[in-house]
Amino acid sequence: MAAHTQEQFDLFISQLRETNATLDFYCDFPKIAKNVADIEISLNTLNYLIGKEDLRTAVQALWNRDKRVFEVMDILIATRKKDGKKYIDNDGSMHLIHSLFTSVEGVMKFIEGTGLDKVFKNKEVKDLVDYVFGVETGLDTNARKNRSGEITETLVARIFDNAGIKYRQQVSSKEYPAISAVLGADQKVFDFAITTKNKTYLIEVNFYSGGGSKLNEVARSYTDVAPKVNGVSGFEFVWITDGEGWISARNKLEEAFAAIPSIYNLTTIHEFINYLTI
Repeated sequence: MAAHTQEQFDLFISQLRETNATLDFYCDFPKIAKNVADIEISLNTLNYLIGKEDLRTAVQALWNRDKRVFEVMDILIATRKKDGKKYIDNDGSMHLIHSLFTSVEGVMKFIEGTGLDKVFKNKEVKDLVDYVFGVETGLDTNARKNRSGEITETLVARIFDNAGIKYRQQVSSKEYPAISAVLGADQKVFDFAITTKNKTYLIEVNFYSGGGSKLNEVARSYTDVAPKVNGVSGFEFVWITDGEGWISARNKLEEAFAAIPSIYNLTTIHEFINYLTI
């Protein structure tokens, strides 16, 4: 017998949210500020280049004083050494951008090749510390995908807190020998664990604003995990998921919905909480 009816699934789909973003989702300013602070001294030193007509002489003067300041210049074009970004030379050969910062000639090649020479000479940037803060803010948007899951967990934790529900986060299946035994090699770290007088609920939480193959994999995985957990006396698997990304993976979600008794979204999570507090 299916865990839910077609009518219940259709309602679930209609409730999926476009976004889970809170205002702090868009930029992680503490991280941005730290990234800038880590190289602030070098950036302040490189400010010497701003407004200089004879950039080669200015670069040579800085090089003679402390050539290490040039090691941070890749951030001026929104790349980092750890990213291993490369460029193609005029002869078609490929090189690491960071390899340019090993000589005055390389630094000049970088400055002129990227167009930073005009930026410096025309004073289009007044202060490199402020400029890099903006660059880091732009680069931080790439981390939003990772923050989405964290934000959903934080949101669910806040909902539990407001309801007076006691829980633990990031709980390994290995803490429960019976669960560990049925999962075998497929051990998990559950996002939440809630223990009541009669049962322990092992909870996974996620949000998908966009589609992709990962959604199919997640639905398939939880469809496999749920009956294993539910088959152990005193345990129940709970999946809280949301996001319009599921519309593109509707078929897989529907299969999971028919197999997993406890699936909730951010609209119906109160039903789970009411069930816990009965």
